[in-house]
Amino acid sequence: MKNLKELFEHQLKDLYSAESQLVSALPKMVKNASDSKLKKAFESHLKETKEQKKRLEEICTELGIKPGGEKCKAMAGLIKEAEGFIEEAESDEVMDAGLIAEAQRVEHYEISGYGTAVRYAKELGHKEIAQKLQKTLDEEYDADNKLDKLAEGRLNEEAMA
Repeated sequence: MKNLKELFEHQLKDLYSAESQLVSALPKMVKNASDSKLKKAFESHLKETKEQKKRLEEICTELGIKPGGEKCKAMAGLIKEAEGFIEEAESDEVMDAGLIAEAQRVEHYEISGYGTAVRYAKELGHKEIAQKLQKTLDEEYDADNKLDKLAEGRLNEEAMA
């Protein structure tokens, strides 16, 4: 990568790979969650993630780049870690609390990536693309906040027993 434009394109491809991997991983989280509100939160975020992936495809089309080709190793690692946790949880309560923790790790990674992409888009003069990326960033913050409320509301307390 020679310049910010190429770095920005790399970031977009990485985010696209991350979202693609997440579309495949979220159904496992839905399946393993026992709390109905947590299941619903994961189902809702799966739908939102599919829209975010589509939004990235549109951005890449606007920029004349192909979104594929990159493998987001960080997301692959986060998903592998979550899958390992699922194998180890011994109760529904611990499963739900742990799934929230694993999902929040993913959200924090995405928040970091989209925050960087928004900044690069602005610096490169892509005002409308920056707005689209900001919409996704806002959605990621919202998903993280919803998970916080579920954990603090009662799911972490139930896992203490």
